[in-house]
Amino acid sequence: MDDLRDKYISLISEAGDEATLEDLRVQAVGKKGEVSLKMRELGKMTPEERQEAGPKLNALKDEINSALAAKKAALADAALDERLKTEWLDVTLPGRPRRSGTIHPVSQVTEEVTAIFADMGFSVAEGPQIESDWHNFDALNIPGHHPARAEMDTFYMHRAEGDNRPPHVLRTHTSPVQIRSMELQGAPLRVICPGRVYRADFDQTHTPMFHQVEGLAVDTDISMANLKWCLEEFVKAFFEVDSVELRFRASHFPFTEPSAEVDIRCSWEGGTLKIGEGDDWMEILGSGMVHPKVLQAGNIDPDRWQGFAFGIGIDRLAMLKYGIPDLRAFFDSDLRWLRHYGFSSLDVPTLHGGLSR
Repeated sequence: MDDLRDKYISLISEAGDEATLEDLRVQAVGKKGEVSLKMRELGKMTPEERQEAGPKLNALKDEINSALAAKKAALADAALDERLKTEWLDVTLPGRPRRSGTIHPVSQVTEEVTAIFADMGFSVAEGPQIESDWHNFDALNIPGHHPARAEMDTFYMHRAEGDNRPPHVLRTHTSPVQIRSMELQGAPLRVICPGRVYRADFDQTHTPMFHQVEGLAVDTDISMANLKWCLEEFVKAFFEVDSVELRFRASHFPFTEPSAEVDIRCSWEGGTLKIGEGDDWMEILGSGMVHPKVLQAGNIDPDRWQGFAFGIGIDRLAMLKYGIPDLRAFFDSDLRWLRHYGFSSLDVPTLHGGLSR
């Protein structure tokens, strides 16, 4: 057995590939291998001889199998080393320059608007984008025959045949959040409601989904004078100018009475917008005193409380302030556009540090 051991251990150590190693395995411990044939001879031995030879043969078989496994692993490691030498890569080479992302103009302007109104004591309120017909229209004093409730202007959610529950819509404005805020907090109240809204419209200045921020202030002695001051302070802070001139034009909104469109004095000389100077006027928002029926819908007594509300398009503000000509580009996901108009993630708007770069 010692000669058999020395023979195969030597041959295994000298094997240069796995095919040779497999041949040696068959010769030694295969079905007809030399060690296997020796083990078959155990049946012809006396019990005493078998007791002595059996453990030695088992030990020999285990030793040869261990040598085979060790050599196979060594051959695999050697093959891997050769492969790594041919596929070598210098990982110390410099990589591609790391590109940092940018903040979308809509997100930036939303933060700017929030910072300004937070300084005036307004908190931020949010609500669902899929709204009930009641919150989106009825609670805001919008009658059933109003054009805004037509399917050509509003996205209605699909209802199964026979479903008689009130319909739901993709909200057409963030005003429903005002109703929910009044229901939840009561009066006095001072909130802004930024978010996405949806209308069936698409051209250079309209998209099916866009962004609005609406403001609501409710107290015992609020007037149009408070509204005017609030909007003037907002415009001065947002456009970063020292003085502005606003013009209130009588208008009609179902949820406010009286209602007013607000224009701002500006100049387009040389194709550049300048706020607070010139002979032109530009409409920027709608506003008014909250209609008593809207206060009632929010569970607030209109005989005791009154308030003002306003609504501004965030996308339009971004276009005006940062010179973006086409609203549709906001949603094209064009990386060149985003890199040009985007903002650094560290450019956090604050009133004391400046709203924009």
